[in-house]
Amino acid sequence: MKGAHLLAATLAIFALVTCLLVSASDPSPLQDFCVAINSAQFPQFPGVFVNGKFCKDPKMATANDFFFSGLQIPKPTANAVGSTVTAANVEQIPGLNTLGISLARIDYAPNGGLNPPHTHPRASEVLVVLEGTLYVGFVTSNPDNKLISKVLNKGDVFVFPVGLIHFQLNIGPVNAVALAALSSQNPGVITIANAVFGANPPINPDVLSKAFQVDEKLVEYLQKQFWYNNN
Repeated sequence: MKGAHLLAATLAIFALVTCLLVSASDPSPLQDFCVAINSAQFPQFPGVFVNGKFCKDPKMATANDFFFSGLQIPKPTANAVGSTVTAANVEQIPGLNTLGISLARIDYAPNGGLNPPHTHPRASEVLVVLEGTLYVGFVTSNPDNKLISKVLNKGDVFVFPVGLIHFQLNIGPVNAVALAALSSQNPGVITIANAVFGANPPINPDVLSKAFQVDEKLVEYLQKQFWYNNN
């Protein structure tokens, strides 16, 4: 009988602990907003970092803390990849701090303008095509590495899950424009070619030649190229 009571008590404690663990999450905001300020404004705390940005006194917030102008302006695409990304995240809009959202405009050159394969380590992305025709896609994680792709036209929407490698290519004869919404105030971006072949200092060619199963001289050639950052 005692064994049954002990088992019941153990199960009850386990259930309680499991419930507490499942319920654990980031706390809800304790104020309406947290307008970001530059951590360099706190020289009294050298070497102190926070996961996000320091907040200014809410009473000192102004409309400009929540405002950004410029996404309506086409950006030049005459570069190595034929695209330019205009970000509207917490660096441009301090009022986005702690809100978990941001935007970006992407301009693509005709006939092959490319937003190269990249990932956002901290955000999922919803892309809407404003003008043009894009071939877009993402690749699932190991071991399947399945390509999920589609051709999008004006008004179409596509989702890129957080952390997965994805791309957009303008397959039309005119300029294309897309707007991306991301689920982070600071989604981050890792452009695959830039990170692998443009790392500083360079990754040992032995590593890359074995990883890509190519000759080491090809790796060294790629590492000597200029890898354009379209962000």
